[in-house]
Formats: sequence, C-alpha cells, structure tokens
Amino acid sequence: MEKLLIEWFNIIAVVAIAGILFSGKKLPVKISVAFHLTQIIIVSVLAVLIFTHGAGEFYINTAWPMGKMAIRFDYLSAWFMLILCFSFLISTFYGIGYMKKYREKQAKLKVHMIFYILNFTSLIDLCLVQNAIMFLTVWEIMAISSFIVIIFEWEKKETLKAGINFLIQSHIGILLLTLGFIWVKVKTGSFDFAAIASYTALHPALGIGLFIVFFTGFAIKAGFVPFHTWLPLAHPVAPAHISGVMSGVIIKIGIFGILRMITLIHTDYTLIGYFVLIVSLITGVYGVMLAIVQHNLKRLLAYHSIENIGIIGMGTGLGCLGIGMNNPTLLALGFGGALLHTLNHSLFKSLLFFAAGNVYQATHTLNIEALGGLIKKLPHTTWLFLIAALAICGLPPFNGFVSEFILYKGFFTGLQTNHFLFTLVMLFSIIGLALIGGLALICFTKAFGVVFLGNNRSHTKTEKTETALTVVPLYIIASAILLIGVLPFLFSDTLVQVTTLFMKGSPIIPMNSVALTIQNIVVVGGVSLGFILIILLFLFIRKKSMRSKALCEYETWSCGYTGSIPKAQYTASSFIRSYRKLAEPLLSIHKEKKLAETLYPAKIYQFTHPFDKLETWLIDKPISWYKKVLNRFVFIQNGNIQYYILYGFLFITLVSLFPLIISIINNFGKFINQL
Repeated sequence: MEKLLIEWFNIIAVVAIAGILFSGKKLPVKISVAFHLTQIIIVSVLAVLIFTHGAGEFYINTAWPMGKMAIRFDYLSAWFMLILCFSFLISTFYGIGYMKKYREKQAKLKVHMIFYILNFTSLIDLCLVQNAIMFLTVWEIMAISSFIVIIFEWEKKETLKAGINFLIQSHIGILLLTLGFIWVKVKTGSFDFAAIASYTALHPALGIGLFIVFFTGFAIKAGFVPFHTWLPLAHPVAPAHISGVMSGVIIKIGIFGILRMITLIHTDYTLIGYFVLIVSLITGVYGVMLAIVQHNLKRLLAYHSIENIGIIGMGTGLGCLGIGMNNPTLLALGFGGALLHTLNHSLFKSLLFFAAGNVYQATHTLNIEALGGLIKKLPHTTWLFLIAALAICGLPPFNGFVSEFILYKGFFTGLQTNHFLFTLVMLFSIIGLALIGGLALICFTKAFGVVFLGNNRSHTKTEKTETALTVVPLYIIASAILLIGVLPFLFSDTLVQVTTLFMKGSPIIPMNSVALTIQNIVVVGGVSLGFILIILLFLFIRKKSMRSKALCEYETWSCGYTGSIPKAQYTASSFIRSYRKLAEPLLSIHKEKKLAETLYPAKIYQFTHPFDKLETWLIDKPISWYKKVLNRFVFIQNGNIQYYILYGFLFITLVSLFPLIISIINNFGKFINQL
C-alpha cells in the first residue's frame, strides 16, 4: 500500500506540471491546486499508515551506478511529512489570495506554480529516499525549485542577488554532503544509507568526522550560525507564502537531515552532543540579538528563524547527550522538545510571515519605521500577528511554551548529575534559553507596538486588503497554535514513537517522566487559557455596558507639545536604543544623522543601519578580495578583437603541443633513470 501511494504521489506531480504547461489562462491555478491537494492527501494517508503500521522499506531496480535504490519510511519520515503537508496546504490557499495582484503575469505564475509543486514533491521524496546518488539528485531539485520560487520578482536587482546568494550557498552544502557520501562509498562500496550505519559501527572514532561533514552540509540549509547568511537575504525578497514555507519547512529539511544522520551514525554522542548544543546556543542568541535591531519586518522574522533553529538544535544536542550518557530521560526530553518545536515553529513562523504579507499588500512597504496604526485597517491581521508573537516568545497558553517547557525540563534534569562539565553546560543552556526568550519578547513588543499600534508614522497610504483567502488560513494556523498549547497530550504518543528511533540500545524511555512533563504543561496551559477567558469576559461585559453611552475621542495630552502626534511616538530605533547601546560592541550598526546646525533647523534626522558581522567577514570580504585579484587581470579583456583571436590561437597551440610536451618529459625521465 505504501509503495503504491509513493508511486502515485510522484506520478501526480509529473501530470500536474504537464497540465500547467499546456493549460490556458484560467486553468493553471485550478490545475495546480487540485493536483497539489491530491498530493497532500496521499502523503497524509501515507504518514498515518506509517504511524499505525510501523516502518517499512522497498527497493527500486535502477541502472548503474545506483543499483537497487532504497526507499525507507519510518516515524521520523512521517513526522516531517505531516509538517510539510500542513504548511504547504495553508500556504497554497494563502498564496491564491496573495498572488491575485500578479494574475496578469501568466507566464511568471505558470513557472511559479510548476516549481512550487516540484519543491513540495522533492521535499517529500527527501524524507523517503535512502540512496546517496538519488538523495543528492532530489536535494539538487529541491535547491533549484526553491531558488525559482524565491526569485518570483526576478526583475528586481535585490531579489536576484539574494536568490543567487541562496543558490551558491545551497551548492556549498551539496558539495559537503557529496563529500560525506563519497567517503562512505569509498569505504563500503555502497550508496545505501545503511552503509553509513555499518561503517560507523566498525569505526566509531571516524564517525565523529563523518557526522561533522554531514552536519555542516545540512546546517547550511537549516541556517545555523555561521552558515546562516543567505537566510536574512532570501526571506524578505520572496513572496509571503514562500517566506512562510521557507521558514516553516524548507529550512527544516536541514534539521531532518541532521536527525537522520543521528539515527544512522554510531559514534561518541557525548562529544557530538556538546558540539551541537554549543553551536545551537550561539545560533539562538546571535539570531535574536540581530533580530531586535532590524527595520525590515520580514528580515526581522528571518533572524528569528535562525533563533528558533538554535532552539531546535539545543534540543537535538541535549538528546545526543542523552544517547552518549545512556540517559533515556534526557534523550526523550531533548529530541521530543526539538521535534515538537520543529512543528511549533512551522506554525507560528508561517503565521507571522503571512501577516507580514498582509501588511505589505496594504502598505506596499515592510519598513517598520514607516508603519503604524495598522490595527485600524487590518484588525484581523493585527490580532493574528499578536497570537503568533506570543507563541514565538514561548508564553502560555500557546504552542511555543510547550516545546520550550520540555527543553527546560530536560536541562534542569541534567543539572542533577554529578559531572562538572555536563552540569556547567546545562546551566549555560538554561541561561541561554531564558535570554533568547527575553530578547524575543523585547523584539516582538517593538514590532507589534510600532507596526500595529499608534498612528501612521509616514504618509504611506494604507488599504483595507483583508479578504477571506488572506485571513481564514491564518485563523486555521492560530487555532492549531492554541490547540497544541492547551492540549499537548494529543501529540505525546506520536512524539514518543519518533524518539524511540534515537535510543541506540538505551533502556525503554521512562514514560512516567514524559507523561508528568506533559501533565504539568496541560495544567499551566489550562490556567493561562482560563485567565485569558476571564479577561475576554470582562471586555465583553464592558462592551455591553458601554453600548448605550456616547463615546468621545480626545488626543492624548502631550506635556504641552503642540507638534504632530505621529512624530511624538516611539520609533523602532528609539524603542530599542538602550539595548542597542549595550549590544553595539557585538553588532555592526552604522549611523547616519544630521544634527541641528541652527536654532530653527530645516531638517534633522538619524538613521541606523544594522549589518551582520559574520556576513561581512565570511561573504563580503572574501568576495572583495576575490574581485581585487581578478581586477589585476582586467587588461586581458581589453575589447580588441585581434587580441581575442590571438588568445584562441595560443590556446589551440598549447592544447596541440600538450601531448608532445608530456612525451618529451617522460623520455627525459627515462634518460635520467638510465644514467
């Protein structure tokens, strides 16, 4: 049954692409949606079958060099496939509404829809394929299709630049993955993923090096620091529904790859756990520190994706330490928290990007400094953004609190050991996770307050653009966020099924510990929900009691200041000025200002431009040095046709003489040996 579903899933993708190519003007959207929904239904049924009937595998006979290609599916595959299905389902319906303004650009829409379906198909196949050559082929399809959907507005210079940056860094990751698979092929003679397990079981010391190679390749896709530099550039230029999918699931395929390697590689997982945990802690803190100082709303959200990848990585590192120290409680809480946060992040980050898309459609800008007062024109978007902001900050009764609570439980459990280094790492992890949550709260207080509250800070015209297609999908996501926050036990059995894949000979996971953690979360979530309901009840009573009374609006007293009220508001920069002063030594912030030179200045201003130091060191400076080296050879390209003919003649001459030169060298070597 599973084999048949997988085959039909891929056949439908081919039929959908052909149908879109040869359809008329009105049919492409209907065809793409119909076939895409069919794909989602098939994959959802497949995932449910896996969770109910267990793992399975089959082989496909192919030509050399792959031989028998392994298709395997287990609980980890099913978990990520369900996340992919839900994210793409919501993104599809939101995208229909978001892309309406581009309906006249039929050719671009066709290309976009084809590669959107191809992207989903490749992501699902990556969860199933366990042959190195086919995996790399599908990974390449995923990278190229992601590139195409990102650069939908390729006529814009910044869009194309960000897309090429993404494509280049994606291929650096592919190169590293290729090196890892070649390593295994040379040592075992097999492209099957099972060879990774058999090889590292015999050579666990070499497994550390192999894991680091694979981790680095997958970390580029996931956005771990310092491999994150493509992510803040690509998110702002992509359409909102693609940004939601990118942050929600595309970068998570990097997490899937790392988790898959953990299930396969046999090595010292205590050392691996320390490595992953420290890298993830740096990623989480660095991501949220840079998010606070951003002025572009989608760029701000992109840095929060880096932050949450760090949180997922912290859970993964904790789970690896549980494997290495043969502690099933740490294993369950670490991997359970990481897997649940993967789902949670896909929900609240998609909701945030879709809300940002509504803001852009209404105002045609993402500059936070130019926005304000959008609660009056976009009331649904405002409250939905607030729910997602509370969830990403890890506050109850929303889903972000649940997964972070599980991770806190794991770290505090780790403090009970007598190992000094381990206890120290657990302590710093708790401090780091608390710091991430606190800084995230500052960031979203700024973002929500400046964008949606107060008055418009510029002359930007705001349109009422909320429609059913751009609001209803967001309410579905918000409902899922609240459901997980209040009833997390619905997912506990599924999480335990997935975490059993990481046991590697450990004892059975102590269900009492996991169940108690979930029970505590339910109590906290229930109390928080009750508190919110009480507040809503009071607001409802207040509204009913004030209905018969006349309401008068007055301007807020401004201490005698008679200027324009919008100018008296906090800006995004002024709101976080104290933080910026403290963090300035660690960040790269350029200031541009004009101070008063006379008693009544015509215009004064101050702008701050945040930059990523790691991007400057790892991307900008190497490219600058590369350009300087190439500029030394610019004389070769002088525009003279005679010189170009001469270059061609010299090249042909050298190629012709090359065998003769090799022959002379060989004969000379023989002559020397005879002497």
